[in-house]
Amino acid sequence: ISECLVGSEMCIRDRENVRNRCHNMDWNTETVNIIYASNDGYAGHLAASLYSLLDHSRNIPRMDVYILSVGMSEAYLERLASVAGKFSRSLHVAELGKLRDRFDYEVDTRGFDISAMGRLFAPRVLPDCVRKALYLDCDTIVNGSIRPLYETELGSHLVGMVMEPTVYREMKESIGMEKDEPYYNSGVLLMDLEAWRNQDVLGQLLEFYRSHQGSLFACDQDTINGALRGRIITLPVRYNYFTNYRYFRYRTLVNMCGAYRAVGEDEYRQAGKAPVIIHYLGDERPWIAGSHNHFRRLYEYYLDKTPWKGTPKQEGKRLYMHMWWVFNHVSLICPAFRLWISRRLGMRLVDSRRKQKAFGSGK
Repeated sequence: ISECLVGSEMCIRDRENVRNRCHNMDWNTETVNIIYASNDGYAGHLAASLYSLLDHSRNIPRMDVYILSVGMSEAYLERLASVAGKFSRSLHVAELGKLRDRFDYEVDTRGFDISAMGRLFAPRVLPDCVRKALYLDCDTIVNGSIRPLYETELGSHLVGMVMEPTVYREMKESIGMEKDEPYYNSGVLLMDLEAWRNQDVLGQLLEFYRSHQGSLFACDQDTINGALRGRIITLPVRYNYFTNYRYFRYRTLVNMCGAYRAVGEDEYRQAGKAPVIIHYLGDERPWIAGSHNHFRRLYEYYLDKTPWKGTPKQEGKRLYMHMWWVFNHVSLICPAFRLWISRRLGMRLVDSRRKQKAFGSGK
């Protein structure tokens, strides 16, 4: 791997293992490559996601997991390696170091931790033999086989992503997008890393971010959507199902973004019944005390199988979580109310993140 933790024996061994595996690779058997990016703040959530992924990937002959670390402690990396070890899977670590030093201009991530930008550097820090990879946010839980997803043909597209129609109009306008254009969530990325390298996609992403003064509402996500516009293939909703979508009717999403018609109402409903990758984005996180998140028990189930078992939940938001639960159900009955609130308070809440201490890299 291009960069490893200084003094970390695990990284040194990984570097040699990756070189040997690349040299001896059997190209008739494709290796499924998985990428996570994290700092210490999200390590426990990453562990739960990793366990769920490996638990549902027992029928995949070859799988390598890469952690893009932003200053993760060696102790946490060893814990994550132990999770992979339970399934006899290889885990490799690339240390990104001080991410801000990788930008030659000032960066304002608007309250998100800078580690959110780590995924953009995957093609640079991973070995060239890693030609394709599936990136997963740490706040995801895998609930089915990812094999069909990984086998998706990208064709001339650079990346596969799932649409997120609930973004605010101002966010799309800030990157030159119209209301009904497809806008994608960056929590799940099926990446053609070989094409990214050949076309210097990283350079294009960094230049786009520079052209917006290094400051966008959803830093990495806005950058990918803006710079790779027209070169993103739409993936089925079941591969990045947002937990709050249980409270959105299909027609509401179509009204918010006309491109969502391509999803189809039946596919949207089926995704809610059997999501393959669950994404805990938004306010109602399952690790917050008092959360009513419908899928919280699945997260708890997998967390309890990791070295982070017994981690106390984040306190101080019980009343807020209850209010959010009420808000969700009111939204289901009267979606216009949710949209009315979002139009008036949404962007202020988004931008208020910069005034708060960021917690990890999830969105």
